[in-house]
Amino acid sequence: MPARGDHDARRRDVSEAVWRVLAERGFAGLTLRAVASEMGASTGLLTHYFPNKDALVTYALDLADQRTLDRERRTAPAPGMAALRAALLDVLPLDAESAAMNRIWVGSWNRSLSDAALGAREARRYEAWRERLRPHLADARDRGELPPSTDVDDAVATVASFTHGLVVQALFDPAHFPPERQAALLDGFLRSYSTT
Repeated sequence: MPARGDHDARRRDVSEAVWRVLAERGFAGLTLRAVASEMGASTGLLTHYFPNKDALVTYALDLADQRTLDRERRTAPAPGMAALRAALLDVLPLDAESAAMNRIWVGSWNRSLSDAALGAREARRYEAWRERLRPHLADARDRGELPPSTDVDDAVATVASFTHGLVVQALFDPAHFPPERQAALLDGFLRSYSTT
């Protein structure tokens, strides 16, 4: 039986290999063979961790969730619209790392749309993201940065939809949507939505 430290080190190696395969090939290219090749190991070794592709995909989504939660985030200079802007900038593919993360999430959509359990998981993820945005918009309304009649739930849905639309455009056409333009488009959208 390998020592616990060896097992933990091997699991970290597997995690890094899964991540590199996802970043380079997406979910379509995520196979036991591809991960084993990335590690310079046999597929037999990986079957100790993943008995089949579904287990590998579930693990990859867990890994993406964890990396999303653990990533560094901007510090908001103020509550309300400023905090909302910071939270949305954290989502955009403004550098290589955030572009890779977004490619992985967008790449998972096809599988999530065709698998009810993964689809429900993705719906919960989006619901959690909207809930994290909600207090910023509620603060913005309370601070007078949005009209008092603003329906916060509708505003959250609108802002999330705009941001993910921008993510997709930037991923497919990075030359036309460099980081500076993404930030400028976001700022223009937020200005058009705000009363200040």
